[in-house]
Amino acid sequence: MCDEANLQSWAQAQLSRRQFGALAGVSVLAAGAAVPLYAAGALSERVVNFATPDGEADGFFVHPTEGKHPAVILWPDIAGLREAKRVIARELAAQGFAVLVMNPYYRDVAGEQFTDFADFIAQGGFQKVTPWRSKLDSFAIGSDARTITMWLEEQDGVDYTRFVGVHGYCMGGPFAIWSAATVPSRIKAAASFHGAGLVREGSDSPVGQFKWLAKDGATLIAVARNDDAKAPDDRGILAARAEELGLAVEVKLYPADHGWMVPDSPAFSVEQAREGEADLLALYKARL
Repeated sequence: MCDEANLQSWAQAQLSRRQFGALAGVSVLAAGAAVPLYAAGALSERVVNFATPDGEADGFFVHPTEGKHPAVILWPDIAGLREAKRVIARELAAQGFAVLVMNPYYRDVAGEQFTDFADFIAQGGFQKVTPWRSKLDSFAIGSDARTITMWLEEQDGVDYTRFVGVHGYCMGGPFAIWSAATVPSRIKAAASFHGAGLVREGSDSPVGQFKWLAKDGATLIAVARNDDAKAPDDRGILAARAEELGLAVEVKLYPADHGWMVPDSPAFSVEQAREGEADLLALYKARL
């Protein structure tokens, strides 16, 4: 998982802002492509705010300018809402989805707090976000998921007759499972990329909440190789629980390290990010 040890090792590697900036400029879905996935004016985007039971939430919302499309909730990693996540959202929107990137820390702060992972490390981000993150249990995220789903279905650009998708990165991986488990009547596709703590003790354990996922939905659990090395039993536990419940859950090990999907992460892998996004796109096109 993206823990303090990871951050220290990245910092000790003396990765510069220039290196991080180069990563952040790499398109995920379009990496290596001759042309961009979307033309100027093809997407509409804006910063949004809306009320929740816990305060005013904010995020980044992007969708194709023309038509109405299935809605997707994107939960960021520990560094929160920033350009790397907006890039991912734009590229998914270009494939025909209306994507909301949430600020997971809205209960404490509004908007972007870190420019990229380099800035996160420089600011002592792990310590900074710890009190914010401590509030984000399955109850809080489930409450958010209910509100977000209703808000999305009222937006221009969203086809409310279609189902909703949700995916998350690192700490956002459990958020995706909690969201889907809370609103199974609407959320029919979920994905966790290098998700942290999917198997744990207590009522917040994402694998323990598989029983509330939509029976007609599908889930992708994308596992990083170094996370798998630290918890080698987790993949089997996740797969066995899904099979026991008769759920369509794919647990897939990727030959890349924690953070491989995120353009401003030191572990970013163009090749494996492309594969992960292709898997996500296939999931959403099949289920939404």
